Amino acid sequence: MGRDIALTQAQRNALLTLQRVDSLSGRTQTRLSTGKRVNSVTDDAVNFFRAKALADRAEDFNLKKDGIDQGISSITAALDALDGIDNLIKQMKGIAEASRSQTQTERKTATLQFEELGKQIFNMVEDATYQGLNLLNNTNSKLEVSFSTRTASKLDVSGIHLNATAVGAATVDSRIFSVIAFSGAGGFLFSTFGASNGFTVYALNNSNLSLANVVIRRLDLAISRVRSQAAKLGTNVAILETRLNFTSSYVNTLETGSDKLTLADLNEEGANLVALQTRQQLGIQSLSIAGQQQQAILGLLQ
Repeated sequence: MGRDIALTQAQRNALLTLQRVDSLSGRTQTRLSTGKRVNSVTDDAVNFFRAKALADRAEDFNLKKDGIDQGISSITAALDALDGIDNLIKQMKGIAEASRSQTQTERKTATLQFEELGKQIFNMVEDATYQGLNLLNNTNSKLEVSFSTRTASKLDVSGIHLNATAVGAATVDSRIFSVIAFSGAGGFLFSTFGASNGFTVYALNNSNLSLANVVIRRLDLAISRVRSQAAKLGTNVAILETRLNFTSSYVNTLETGSDKLTLADLNEEGANLVALQTRQQLGIQSLSIAGQQQQAILGLLQ
């Protein structure tokens, strides 16, 4: 299809220059507004997809950070309970030690105090739940924290059963009372004394006072096991915190790498925009000069 209006070569060159300047100006303004020199696959296909792969991996690891954080909170809840249990057992030990020099009436009161502490420990174990997971009252409880998209990159924390049997279980030693029963899984139980015994089994003449040492030894063993479990859980918290720090640093590295492939130099783009505006003004002036020849002919015709 022919053109309705014929333009001179100079005018065509000036128009082409203005079109190129307008296109470059639009690209520069987009880079300045987004901060990126690669905004779509048409800008730079290779760097676009390389940057996208890094950004996608960073997003995958960002999602894992939340799971790691929640895993730390789950274990911390159990550690807080173990710390409280440790304090309560030490109180029980203090009562047991004091009972050796008490009267029979005082021992009856001490028995009630001792039993109450045992019940509170039982309840504390049951209450140490975080988002439905209790690592202290069920060996089937399991915390699984994933670190990446690889199935092998994870940490499994198995639960323990500190309330291994019901309160009020059969006495460990019929000569004294049911103080602590240890389960095969390494758990422990503080159970009641029963109405007819308690610390009064030392007898009025303290003929069975050596039984106090049995109680104290069992309490010491309970303290040792509580601290052992706390140490294991503490190690897992340290692992999770290390992984969380690594993940945060790794995500930053991935995002930085992605940015290196796509970010624009704003100083350079700003200078480009000023230069393009100057070129645009020059192009308009050039087009004006090219049109002056035709204006001169129009003047002759007039």
